[in-house]
Amino acid sequence: MRFACAVLTACLPALAWGGDQIYEPLSASVRAALHRAVSDQAAQTSAFASLDEERRWLAEMSRRLGRHFPDQRAREDFLRTVHYEATRAGLDPQLVLAVIHVESAFRKYAVSPAGARGYMQVMPFWVKEIGEEEHNLFHLRVNLRYGCTILRHYLDLEQGDLYRALGRYNGSLGRPEYPNAVLEAWQKVWSYPETTARAGRGRTRAAPGRRGYRTGSRRPRRLRIRRASVNARHARLTTR
Repeated sequence: MRFACAVLTACLPALAWGGDQIYEPLSASVRAALHRAVSDQAAQTSAFASLDEERRWLAEMSRRLGRHFPDQRAREDFLRTVHYEATRAGLDPQLVLAVIHVESAFRKYAVSPAGARGYMQVMPFWVKEIGEEEHNLFHLRVNLRYGCTILRHYLDLEQGDLYRALGRYNGSLGRPEYPNAVLEAWQKVWSYPETTARAGRGRTRAAPGRRGYRTGSRRPRRLRIRRASVNARHARLTTR
């Protein structure tokens, strides 16, 4: 299994797609909700169910991420932040890793031709729209907070349709290349057995089906993700 993951990680395209979220006017209520999501001031706490679960997940993900982050401390800091921000937004951390894999190839200072920045390729207009002037999209926590909040927003907008939400996130709604690339990375490189098991108990962390659809039924259905009930203790937007 470990060898297979390493091979798949090496074989998947390293070229970053570079997100290009398209500006769409937001209602006052949506803008206020997103502003609260990226600007709350509570201290960071662990989102893992137990210390043992945290150790197992970090060990496995750290091994897969090694070639992108040679320094172990930086690698584990990145992974803890991904896990917390994803869980906080009601997203599967494995899905967020797949988005980063495709969007920026784990390059902190990646900039797309359209100007999207950082790990999750967030467009700068979001800072003006829902954030604060001092928010730096190249900072780890800030970038992941924005990216997860925006993806959650698009999932809610699309009523849980992950395929369409990913298209919106990348600015390529209606085209299959980007959603399929993220779903392939999620399924073949970043899947995690415990995450898949939770999906069967009704959690939002659903395992990806082929090309964004659930499998196992005669007529394929789009993969839909419901919002998780996430602990109200949120993370501070600090710089790292």
